[in-house]
Amino acid sequence: MKFTPFVLSAALLLTAQASFSQDNLVNSLKSNASENSRDGFKFTDVINLENTSVKNQGSSGTCWSYSTNSFLESEMIKLGKKPIELSQIYSARCTYVEKAKNYVRMHGAVSLGDGGSSHDVINMYRKYGALPQSVYSGLNYGTNKNKFAEMAAMTQAMLEAVVKNPNGQLTPNWLTAYTAAIDAYLGKVPESFTYNGKIYTPQSFAKDLVGINPDEYMEFSSFTDQPYYKKTPLLFPDNWSFDQVYNVQINELTDIIDNALKSGYTIAWATDVSEKGFSWKNGVAYVPQTEFDDMTDQQKADMFKGPKPEKAITPELRQQAIDNYNTTDDHGMHIVGLAKDQDGKEYYIVKNSWGTANDYKGYLYVTKNFVKYKTTCILLNKKGVPSDIKKKVGA
Repeated sequence: MKFTPFVLSAALLLTAQASFSQDNLVNSLKSNASENSRDGFKFTDVINLENTSVKNQGSSGTCWSYSTNSFLESEMIKLGKKPIELSQIYSARCTYVEKAKNYVRMHGAVSLGDGGSSHDVINMYRKYGALPQSVYSGLNYGTNKNKFAEMAAMTQAMLEAVVKNPNGQLTPNWLTAYTAAIDAYLGKVPESFTYNGKIYTPQSFAKDLVGINPDEYMEFSSFTDQPYYKKTPLLFPDNWSFDQVYNVQINELTDIIDNALKSGYTIAWATDVSEKGFSWKNGVAYVPQTEFDDMTDQQKADMFKGPKPEKAITPELRQQAIDNYNTTDDHGMHIVGLAKDQDGKEYYIVKNSWGTANDYKGYLYVTKNFVKYKTTCILLNKKGVPSDIKKKVGA
């Protein structure tokens, strides 16, 4: 994960020394903005798929859970169901328990903290079911927004103590103690609950009301150092579960997204947001043709005042950015549509989870070049994947 004076990365959010604060991230991104940017862009929707309201993940590194649960809510809409706001923190809480088990088994030699991946939400849904937000908010300690730093510091210290193995042999009680600490902050998981007058468990709620099939989803990325059309490890720190993804050509990433959107399916998108061409305040992300350090002061001030030329993105450029840590697993968002600017250039419409205090009320417009360059992974319903790509990967 990359840390610079410009931005704190937003996914490998906790280390032994520090914890992630979304407030710090958003404040740092505000410095990369142009005044009156919105006046310079004229976006026209091409596809805008139905999705639920923009949320705010607060001071927590749970973007991956917010974005993928938002994605599942759109999957419900696609199935013809009335969408239910799902508990993002329930998915995160279940992930923290599984991550702790993995951390201890690996003697601490694996990522810890708030960070996660889109597949974590799917995996937790399969194992633990789901809860509505109204039943499990995760706000169990007097705040109205997530604020996880204290919990993260405490639970990390607990796990580090377990790994040191002071008794010479682990007892089963460490997991009970760890889970109790998580529950003290986020709340205990109900064995059953009432929703709309009917009693459910997390598993029956997932089956009867959410209704998605966790086996219907596929993940893709693009690496030049791995065989194409084969499954490959997703070698980013937040892939603590060591899940594998399908490796495709760089242009096929956007081909898959385009086909999904045209077929009525949205996409859970994991990406790097620490680039100078990403502006949360202005709600635009692109890859400037000129390197930021080579720009004049005026060019820097005008970066988001209307469409600009972009750098050509090659597989080699993408891989180099991954290998030298310029592309890291910073953030998860939700691609919900496609738009064009006044010059006819296409942008993906992206839903974020940082509230609505930007130029587009919580959404961004992201160029295809940015997606090709900075995507770490995409997850989507396999029905949205082009048939030729499914054939290539043998799915």
